[in-house]
Amino acid sequence: MTTLKATLHDDLTTAIKARDQLRSATLRLTLSAIGYEETAGKTARELSDDEVLKIITREVKKRRDAAEAFEKGDRAESAARERAEAELLTGYLPAQLTDEELTALVTDAVAASGATGPAAMGSVMKELRPKVAGRAEGGRVAAEVKRQLAG
Repeated sequence: MTTLKATLHDDLTTAIKARDQLRSATLRLTLSAIGYEETAGKTARELSDDEVLKIITREVKKRRDAAEAFEKGDRAESAARERAEAELLTGYLPAQLTDEELTALVTDAVAASGATGPAAMGSVMKELRPKVAGRAEGGRVAAEVKRQLAG
């Protein structure tokens, strides 16, 4: 089975051959972030697909934040490019949870942890984290947990 990193490399090669500048630049930056992560620390290591997914998720979030900043600075062209890069990288992430699925998961986690009131948010988030990893943005999850705990 091919790793996610190998898939990114293959897609980069294809993008370069097709002279797709947006895709090749985006994949280069992402692979660079992965390479940096692999060599950070005392010993170099190969990242697992889960770790690569976390990096891609982080890169998508960076692009979305940058797009917002560009919008505020009246730089629509730059914002559009950041959004296009985020969209491209989102294609490598697992399918995102629908609002209904997220609500159901949060309801189960609240019940499982026996949480009541906003003070218990941490325990609910801890319960949810492995179930939603890479499938929903942290802010979305936190907002739903807050909504349900506020009751």
